[in-house]
Amino acid sequence: MDTQGRRNVDPADQWVFDPETGSYQLRLDPQPDAGDPSTRRVPAQPGERRDRREQQGIPQDSSQGAPPGTGTSRRRAAGSGSAPPASRRKAKPKKSKKKKALIWTAGSIGFVLVAVSVGGYLVYQHFNSNISTVDTAGIGSKNATSSGPVNILVIGTDSRVGLGKKYGDAGSVGHADTTILFHVSKDRTNATALSIPRDIITNIPDCPTKQKDGTIKIIPGTDNVRFNTSLGQDGRDPGCTMRTVKALTGITPDHFMMANFEAVKDLSTAVGGVEVCLAKNIDDPDSHLKLSAGRHTIEGEQALAFVRTRHSVGFGGDLSRIQLQQQFLSSMIRKMKSGGTLTNPTKLFDLANVATKALTVDTGIGSGTKLAALVQNLSKVNTNNITFATVPVIDNPAEKVHTTVVLDETKAPELFSMVKQDISLTDVAKKAKAAKSAATDELKGTKAAAVNVRVEIYNGSGVFGAAQDTVSWLQNSKGVTRSTNGGNAAATTATTKLQYAPNQADQARALAAMMGLPASALTEGTKDAAPRANMTLTLGKDFKAAGTPITAPTTAPSGVQKVTANDTSVCAK
Repeated sequence: MDTQGRRNVDPADQWVFDPETGSYQLRLDPQPDAGDPSTRRVPAQPGERRDRREQQGIPQDSSQGAPPGTGTSRRRAAGSGSAPPASRRKAKPKKSKKKKALIWTAGSIGFVLVAVSVGGYLVYQHFNSNISTVDTAGIGSKNATSSGPVNILVIGTDSRVGLGKKYGDAGSVGHADTTILFHVSKDRTNATALSIPRDIITNIPDCPTKQKDGTIKIIPGTDNVRFNTSLGQDGRDPGCTMRTVKALTGITPDHFMMANFEAVKDLSTAVGGVEVCLAKNIDDPDSHLKLSAGRHTIEGEQALAFVRTRHSVGFGGDLSRIQLQQQFLSSMIRKMKSGGTLTNPTKLFDLANVATKALTVDTGIGSGTKLAALVQNLSKVNTNNITFATVPVIDNPAEKVHTTVVLDETKAPELFSMVKQDISLTDVAKKAKAAKSAATDELKGTKAAAVNVRVEIYNGSGVFGAAQDTVSWLQNSKGVTRSTNGGNAAATTATTKLQYAPNQADQARALAAMMGLPASALTEGTKDAAPRANMTLTLGKDFKAAGTPITAPTTAPSGVQKVTANDTSVCAK
């Protein structure tokens, strides 16, 4: 005991290890006898220990809270005779419930993020491995997410490669059996799908094709043959079909998507079936379609039979089959939109999985991300504004028994012009009204008789023989007998221009109406011309062909077969 009656205490013994905190604490009060339960001290609670250490000025850091004789202090005190308590292993501090919850939450989020990243990568790789691509050797190179108009060539091939004898002609490389040029407007408000008859007689241009060794082989073109031979025959690939469409319509496809028989079956099943309508009973021995009149939901083999049927509907030819295909595709588009397929992750994955396996595409959209970007870009179009139409054709006059067709030269150029100039077939009334209100006074007045129109035509288009072709067309088709060929212009010009004097305004209006000239193409002089003077017409690069309007018509040609994707009243007859 000391002089104050207190027990003598070794300073080292005042540092006591607390197993609840895992650190040493300084205790100045005498410790009760460990053997006397009545005097055994109840350990302080965490809050109490913290408050006591703060009152005593003891640092909270565990390294600073070590007693003399431990760690650095212990080494300094070596040999002093004041040995510390026996060395003990520090217990791991316990975590509060709140801290545990935070750790679990952070861990869960981290796991989810890793899982999503890995899953997304695996899905990306999975879709990429599904996709088959063809390098089209230079045609169709637009970016998948381009902000301008987009033209996609959808090709249905009747190839039997890999399908055995199930559909006849085992091993056949097939043809371009079904071809649809799908044009989506620049503002994504509307789309036009042009069906190109497989039996239309056309010229197939020379076609560069990419070989397996990376070299380019030119497949010679052929004239006056069926359109469907643009694929498969003589080694032609989808790039050859794209070039044939460009030569036929003047419209350049940006991408292609090709599907075979299996694709129709798989896609129709993936969307849960497609509703179709028949106006009569059909039992077709060739396609094996057997359905009663009325509405049916079809998929798989039955869906394939439906789009292949032609002998039991309409006139029994390919043009009648095209109407079946347009009804089927319209219904499939409606099903995907109304069924939430494009917004339901599970449905979308299933459809994407089937589609990437079923389709062959060009290298420009030949990856999961590019294809997804294209679909997302095009899915903005409302089904009310998607129009399916058939390229206008007439029976081939060179045949006694008509098995093929040729372009209707009076209607087809107008339809192609509308597509090229991004004019919707579903919005023609609004376009016509806008065009009419924008017309200038020069186009609203009286028009001279064709025989009184005098014009000299110069070729600034860069198209060989354009001036003479236009003169011949005006004289023979329009009765403008006082039109003459002025030869080549001094230089090529971007747009077609008509210059006239004030006293020739009625002649200018008449010629503008015949040729489809916009008001911006007319330039009026300041002085009247002599009584028999000619107006001057300079053809520009916007000139397409004699008889084809410089500007697209604002109404679709009469008699063009068409149906909108939202029309549910269509029933095959």
